[in-house]
Amino acid sequence: MSETVSRRSALRLLGGAAMVAAAATGTLAAPARALPSAPVPRRVEALLARLTLDEKIGLLHGADDPRGLGQAGYVPGVPRLGIPPLRLADGPAGVRVTAHATALPAPVLLASAFDPALARAYGEVIGREGRALGQDVLLSPMVNLIRTPYAGRNFETFSEDPLLGADLVAEEIRGIQSQGLIATVKHLALNNQEKDRMTIDVRIAEQALRELELRGFEAAVAAGTGAVMGAYNKVNGVFACENKPILGDILRGDWGFEGWVMTDWFAAHSTVAALTAGLDMEMPSGNYFADALRRAVLDGSVPEEFVDRSVRRILSVMDRFGLLDGSAPARPDRDPRAGARLALDVAKAGATLLHNRHATLPLTGRAARAIAVIGPTGALPFVSGGGSAHVVPVHADSPLDALRARAGDDARVDYALGEDLFGKPLPGTSPGADFEGQPVAPRATWTYDGTLTVTEADEWTFCVHYSGDRPKVRLDGAELFPPAPGLGEFFAGGLVGAAPDGLTVRRATLRLSAGTHRLAVTAKGRDKGQLFRLRRTTGAARAADVAEAVRAARAARSVVLFAYEDATEGADRTGLALPGHQNELIEAVAAANSRTTVVLNTSSCTTMPWLDRVGAVLQMYYPGQEGAEATAAVLFGDCDPGGRLTQTFPVSDDRHPMAGNPRRYPGVNGTEECSEGIHVGYRWYDAEDVNPLFPFGHGLSYTSFAYTGLSVRPDGDGLAVGFTVRNTGRRTGTTVAQVYLGPSPDLRLDQARRALAGYRRLELGPGRARHVSVRISARSLSSWDPGRHRWVLGTGTREVSVGVSAREPRLVGHGLVPPRPAGDRA
Repeated sequence: MSETVSRRSALRLLGGAAMVAAAATGTLAAPARALPSAPVPRRVEALLARLTLDEKIGLLHGADDPRGLGQAGYVPGVPRLGIPPLRLADGPAGVRVTAHATALPAPVLLASAFDPALARAYGEVIGREGRALGQDVLLSPMVNLIRTPYAGRNFETFSEDPLLGADLVAEEIRGIQSQGLIATVKHLALNNQEKDRMTIDVRIAEQALRELELRGFEAAVAAGTGAVMGAYNKVNGVFACENKPILGDILRGDWGFEGWVMTDWFAAHSTVAALTAGLDMEMPSGNYFADALRRAVLDGSVPEEFVDRSVRRILSVMDRFGLLDGSAPARPDRDPRAGARLALDVAKAGATLLHNRHATLPLTGRAARAIAVIGPTGALPFVSGGGSAHVVPVHADSPLDALRARAGDDARVDYALGEDLFGKPLPGTSPGADFEGQPVAPRATWTYDGTLTVTEADEWTFCVHYSGDRPKVRLDGAELFPPAPGLGEFFAGGLVGAAPDGLTVRRATLRLSAGTHRLAVTAKGRDKGQLFRLRRTTGAARAADVAEAVRAARAARSVVLFAYEDATEGADRTGLALPGHQNELIEAVAAANSRTTVVLNTSSCTTMPWLDRVGAVLQMYYPGQEGAEATAAVLFGDCDPGGRLTQTFPVSDDRHPMAGNPRRYPGVNGTEECSEGIHVGYRWYDAEDVNPLFPFGHGLSYTSFAYTGLSVRPDGDGLAVGFTVRNTGRRTGTTVAQVYLGPSPDLRLDQARRALAGYRRLELGPGRARHVSVRISARSLSSWDPGRHRWVLGTGTREVSVGVSAREPRLVGHGLVPPRPAGDRA
């Protein structure tokens, strides 16, 4: 007898007229039957037949984990039938649970390597660690496009380019799932900003949606992702987690996705609309898919077959991974050494050299013998961004220690703080109080009501450090640290949100006049007690820190200045400049020593008003636990900086696609319009003839390369592009050959002036050459026709260029794309 039975049906979603009628009556007819798209294992159907309604519903929403491993979500399973629980862990850059794990470089740094094979290895490490740490589902990877430079989670995703994002997400998913961990691609769809993400209605045209944002999700489905996470926001007027055009028509209908769809955490808004649109699981609890769903089934509002459909999807994925019959391989032990090696490889491969005037880098000879390291992130490891992507590693060295070790005992490597992140003790209080490490006992309350004397008018930044409930601090009657909106209080940054000893940190900056100010502090111990500190930085203290940094710079042959920007889920950036007073610090240090290298530990693009005055700029994003060693290796030339930008860096806040257009970002009256259409990222800079600071694909090497011999010819339903790359320098180096495609003369649709159609990462020794072949697929040659609701091939003579960025072509040619036979599709 066959081991499987045909799926009784893949349930059709109700059409428009039926949906309107159902909404009017408050009930839904049983879903229409359709031909099965894939067989369902016999054991799944047998289990489904034995499950009670309550047990079925229990599989469709989250609950509390009795083991408390610290992961994001838990589904209890059905013990009497041998259905195990599911544990769901965050994991964009490592497995986020209570236990320590390998903290990998941020996905945007991985993407900078332009290397799908490396993305697969990245996924394999996370997959192994996830299973080793008791997890079953990974809430990753994220493949939303980088649309706005302000988005707080740009570091968690890959690129502004849909092809690159699609390639990388597919390989990472294959890597994750090869280890037996279920991957969850997120956030479907258009979660491209954090501001108002719970409510914003993103309006987008069909062509742009299909060609840009959805390409990565389609690739994830083709790669076999087990689960999809719905976004918080609305898409064209309907919340993403109850959006039938997205979840039903496209995800299930067009792409044939057979896994399950879960909400982002607290992203559900309905029972009937969500379930019938294609949502299967509500996380982390059951406001809509627990008692409310049970009542809807019992009163006939929802046929039980809709519940069965969702349970079938979940159980089918569990069966595919061997979770129902015990065939899943035994959980492995963690392999921290393998994780560390991969973390180091990724950080070096993605390190992107943006600027290198007068061969400031690599550090060699006398320049490597006397170095000043400046900046708070020179002495503190900056491992990862904040929010659900934050991973606490087993270890992480500071860049200062790594540079000292690499420079050797005969070199002098000095350090200056430059900018104080966590404040200095609070002076001038009356009556005197100890605000340094003040303990509060359990169920006790510590209070202070007195004065603060300010000797001269200045800008003050107050820093409160705490381990429990955030203390209330009032100055002259005003609360300095009011509750943050949304999830801002829950998610702390990866660097500035926590002091070196782990206390949470909040800041408030204001101008204080000279004189006496009323200061009141209340700190509560609650059940566990807590420790808190209240500190400050001032303009005078900052000036002293800068003066110390300038002295160190003058005394050194070379300066390595570490600059930071701390991004987190739940909040967007408010500008593209480095936060605090870092720009002034860089200006002062560069004036003292022109051989200043700025290392950027930032989430996304950054403006650089000081660019022409520094020697070099190295973009390291959030480099993971091995970031210090990788940074040292690149700075000293032990490896070539192998990364290239996956996003365009604008010159200023008023020279990018969102600038001056609040309807595009952050939205007006709850609605955001993607009016740039298909012209996202570098495509917009081309369409508007705007020069960026650094273009998409940009990155420098310590050697030089020549590109020659371009050929373009038809290749099945695509084009074959050939060329030769030669290392013309004196050392081994890396280049990323990028193939861009021009518009079709035969399509009357909006098209990009140039779009990435292929790429190849190459490492060549001095004098070595390699012939490269890159295939342009039919999908890259095609556009989505909203009139016909399908892909159409862009025929005719197409320009093909090969370059080292979107703005730096080295070779230009043309290829003829012949018409397809009638009825063919891309």
